[in-house]
Amino acid sequence: MNVDHWIGGERVPSAERFEDHSPIDGSVLAHVARGGQDEAALAVRAAAGAFPAWARTSRDERARLLHAISDGVERRTEELAMVETTDNGALLRSHLRGVMPRVAHNFRFFADWLLGLGRDDFDTRGHANHVSWDPAGVAVLVTPWNAPLMLATWKIAPALAAGNTVVLKPAEWSPLTASLLADITAEAGLPDGVFNVVQGYGAEVGPPLTGHPEVRRISFTGSVATARTIAASAAPNLTPLSLELGGKSPLLVFADSDLDLAADLAVEQYDNAGQVCLAAVRLLVEESVAADFLERFLARASALRQGDPRDLDTDLGPQIHPRQFGKIDGFVRRAVAEGASPVLGGGPNRDLGGLYYQPTLLTGAKPGSEILTEEVFGPVLTLQTFADEEEAVAMANSTDYGLAATLVTGSPARARRVSARLVAGTVWVNCFFVRDLRAPFGGARRSGVGREGGDWSFDFYCDVKNTVSAPWAR
Repeated sequence: MNVDHWIGGERVPSAERFEDHSPIDGSVLAHVARGGQDEAALAVRAAAGAFPAWARTSRDERARLLHAISDGVERRTEELAMVETTDNGALLRSHLRGVMPRVAHNFRFFADWLLGLGRDDFDTRGHANHVSWDPAGVAVLVTPWNAPLMLATWKIAPALAAGNTVVLKPAEWSPLTASLLADITAEAGLPDGVFNVVQGYGAEVGPPLTGHPEVRRISFTGSVATARTIAASAAPNLTPLSLELGGKSPLLVFADSDLDLAADLAVEQYDNAGQVCLAAVRLLVEESVAADFLERFLARASALRQGDPRDLDTDLGPQIHPRQFGKIDGFVRRAVAEGASPVLGGGPNRDLGGLYYQPTLLTGAKPGSEILTEEVFGPVLTLQTFADEEEAVAMANSTDYGLAATLVTGSPARARRVSARLVAGTVWVNCFFVRDLRAPFGGARRSGVGREGGDWSFDFYCDVKNTVSAPWAR
């Protein structure tokens, strides 16, 4: 496959390239174009040049093209799934059954939402108010490695639907499906320059993109540290930002809950080898049922199969990169040194070697310790107990993050009461990861800035205008 940049409707090479390795076995998958300031400037120029015509394109035509891109994704689902599994180590069965269908749905949803976008005019002392959503311009989208294509298209689809042109900077640890998407957009008939892909290391190509004066929107999903760099780069131009950042989400289990359901939801937090920003990694369990819950949890977690993610029977694959693997192990080692005890896992999977880290559960961590407050982004959960509802809420809100929370209870009244007090952008009650693109998505505190989804996406990717008209003389 071609892994040069995609700029202005054509492949653009770079003098330098970087190796992309598979986390499954360390093999070299591709030598990818390594962009920098020149490629960033070229891509923004192409996007800016294509913007006037794309902004004037009718809603119906934009929607038609987004549906054509979705058709292309569906035709190549198996290829996209295998490429992404090989590139980032996530489960092939997840890519086939959920992730790639969601990629296609992202385009279809925002195409259809565009056609219904609007609000009724309203009156102010006889004056008519008309709200409209005007395309903003060039949107730079910087996307993560843990769900590369799904999280990229969650941004690309509304940005294109809104009438913006796009420059995508995919993560250097998982760059391949972005190149395939460029081919799909071209086959769908998207005009040259409307969608562009610049590959490369974030430190080299990121600042020239996010600091470019012609960029009108920046959307980023990733770490808090990188978000601060992007915000500083965007500040001189006052470029609006949407930031979906890390999490340290709680899963609260009350004594009146279905403990089998609670254990199932807790084990689900190992999905994608724990590399999920929304994961409820802090298990907070009422004291009276903690032993019963733990027994059920360990029975389920111990049965998880870890191995090659291309095997459809595998439950946990590898970590994405040696650097991430080392970071995870460092968190666990420091936690154990500070008094935490692993009751499950606790280190690398010696039988598999490579980047495979055992699903881990730690107990006995000290309140306020690093393992309870900082994002690990790996298959590492902690278990703490609480005495009552008041303590449960205080523990849940005891980090600087606020992306999501999961609550398990048999009481609707408690669910309403506790949900209202949790600091989180999304609260799941007796379920996990039920996502509807009509709903707002984002985080509180260090977990992000802004909301996307449904109208919220168009509010961000557009310049929302109100036109007020005096009564016309008859």
